[in-house]
Amino acid sequence: MDWHQFRRNRISQPIFGWAQRVLPTMSETESEALEAGDVWWEADLFTGNPEWQRLLDTPRPELTSEERAFMDGPVEELCDMLDDWKITWEDGDLPDEMWTFIKRNRFFGMIVPKKYGGLEFSAFAHSEVIRTISSRSATAAVTVMVPNSLGPGELLMQFGTEEQREYWLPRLARGEEVPCFGLTSPEAGSDAASMTDSGIICRDTWKGEEVLGIRLNWHKRYITLSPVATVLGLAFKLRDPNHLLGDEEELGITVALVPTDLPGVTTGRRHLPSFQMFQNGPTEGKDVFIPLDHVIGGEAQLGKGWKMLMAALAAGRGISLPSLSAAAAAFCARTTGAYARVREQFGIPIGKFEGVQERLGAIAATAYRLDAARRLTCAGLDSGLKLAVISAIMKAHATDQMRQAVNDAMDVHAGKAVIDGPSNYLGNLYRAVPVGITVEGANILTRNLIIFGQGAIRAHPYLLKEMNALEEEDRELALTRFDEAFWAHVGHGLKTAGRAWIRNWSGGLISPSPKAGKARPYYRQLSRAAASFALLSDFALLTLGGALKRKEMLSARLGDILSELYFLSAVLKRWEDDGRQTEDLPLLAYSMEEGLATIDRRFAELFANLPNRFAAGLCKFLIQPLGPHRHGPRDKVAVRCAEILMAPSATRDRLTSGLHRGRGNDAIATLERAFSLSVLTEKSRDAMRKAAIDDPETAVATGNITAAEAEQVAEYRKAVAAVIAVDDFAPEELALHGMGGEQRETGRSAQAARM
Repeated sequence: MDWHQFRRNRISQPIFGWAQRVLPTMSETESEALEAGDVWWEADLFTGNPEWQRLLDTPRPELTSEERAFMDGPVEELCDMLDDWKITWEDGDLPDEMWTFIKRNRFFGMIVPKKYGGLEFSAFAHSEVIRTISSRSATAAVTVMVPNSLGPGELLMQFGTEEQREYWLPRLARGEEVPCFGLTSPEAGSDAASMTDSGIICRDTWKGEEVLGIRLNWHKRYITLSPVATVLGLAFKLRDPNHLLGDEEELGITVALVPTDLPGVTTGRRHLPSFQMFQNGPTEGKDVFIPLDHVIGGEAQLGKGWKMLMAALAAGRGISLPSLSAAAAAFCARTTGAYARVREQFGIPIGKFEGVQERLGAIAATAYRLDAARRLTCAGLDSGLKLAVISAIMKAHATDQMRQAVNDAMDVHAGKAVIDGPSNYLGNLYRAVPVGITVEGANILTRNLIIFGQGAIRAHPYLLKEMNALEEEDRELALTRFDEAFWAHVGHGLKTAGRAWIRNWSGGLISPSPKAGKARPYYRQLSRAAASFALLSDFALLTLGGALKRKEMLSARLGDILSELYFLSAVLKRWEDDGRQTEDLPLLAYSMEEGLATIDRRFAELFANLPNRFAAGLCKFLIQPLGPHRHGPRDKVAVRCAEILMAPSATRDRLTSGLHRGRGNDAIATLERAFSLSVLTEKSRDAMRKAAIDDPETAVATGNITAAEAEQVAEYRKAVAAVIAVDDFAPEELALHGMGGEQRETGRSAQAARM
């Protein structure tokens, strides 16, 4: 007996039996979810020894000339048309001319290939469009994003038959069909597998002929665009009780296209999600018959709906919601910085107070890191990958960070942001935040169960191989494969332990890093953190096994570390892509120090809560012998980040690029004008302040400023007065009248009026 046989039969075999008991088993749904999508940079992080050059070699996302023309043309024109206050409080919907404009310019066909009449934009261009529109109106952004993310278009492109694509995609691209996607049921939200919506294989009449098809019954809610949709992508559980297709009765979750004008389809009255006016509502179907060719992908995709949905989620989670979140953070950065400069208290701009600077610094860094992660994720998607784990990271953490940025912006604006009206450019954004937190996978579930749970299995170099070996029915083959994967895992674990010990005990000094100028120390710290994460992940899996699925707080903390590693990798990538701009260093430093401190806090929390106290103590000894390494950004870094937002600069423009700057005399245009005049008149106002003169005409008479400067100061004061003003209403104006006007028609009749 050679060594390998001895190891396999005498050592690996008992471990194999133990592993079958402790490692998590996979349900069919979990297995399908794991098979969907690809792994990318998160796999490097899970090794504990990421190859930084691989990250840096990732092409920077760029717009083509055609995509840039679309941004400068239709996107800008649409933003000029949008009046979010009027949409929300008077119209209750996008006006008809905007629906027509969106359809005519193929906003609904951004992801559709040109051969089917679409724009065939890259993920980055799709993201840029959503980002710009989001800075103007959440209602318009959601209306545009939904047909381009999780829905019939995405599913048809990935899984549809050619016949289905040729029929449906041109109609979707031109806006002749408005799609929605029905997944969430009253009984099944995050637990979509428990849906009660059903389909039965049967024979019935379709267009005068008897055909084999499906009789559907469903009740869905929270469905965006449902009230105006002409075609519904529907997820349901399919059964074949009469065995018309074969011996199998329970066929599983299936996805089909259902025209909403079929008999039995009912479109319910509108929902009102956080007072956002994008179309949303329930849909029901009773004994609705469709032929089998309405199943996306045809008979070959019967029962494969869950896998299809998991693969298609990358667009909504990885593009749409992160783009909206990045736009919101950048919008908060630009507006709050400008407001903090022009709004004065005690005779000085409020942005000079350290308490305000603390919030401004955090907003600036959040805008920097969110856009960095958005760009990196788009680069991965544009390489052809379906980023399941990274998309979950982006969805959960981008929307949470958006929430914090908006909260900070509200605090700095204070009463200005509390009093609603056309002058309040933050109030509706504040109300929209919970929508991003909740949709396309609630953040609590995503953070506690999905990010690390799915990431550990998919991205770990050996865990999935071990689990697949345990599921193998051939005992001999299973043992052989397990033996190979397990001992490779052991070798990897020993290397990881050595790396973690050396890197942590040296404070990260003995850690690999590329030659990256002033950012090089941060690469070393991320290499330290990655090795520590890989080690602690293995210990958690080893000591808890399948029970880790139920230890949601532990799983969430491990997921937080993985997420921070991804975001900080994106920050370093952005610094490199932007040309290592020295002026951006405060944003880089704040982002890195805050993220590294979060990672160290999560490590400390894990050491305090791991049930196996020996493993916790050993990991703490290797990773944090003297406690957390980092404690967050220094005050002077926060001040420098705040100052970036309060003065014109290339850094400020890079941070807030792509945002719509308002039009005419609206609130944003007024703020931009006041900010520009603040810079222009700063010297004149300083001269008046030093001379203790408040009246510009007196300052001219005493020779402190010129007549032209006095005119500019007066114009500045008028602009500031307009900025800090808030709206008021007569009592009769506040009578609701059904959201300020007659409720718009919904359902098929409203859609027909727009066609």
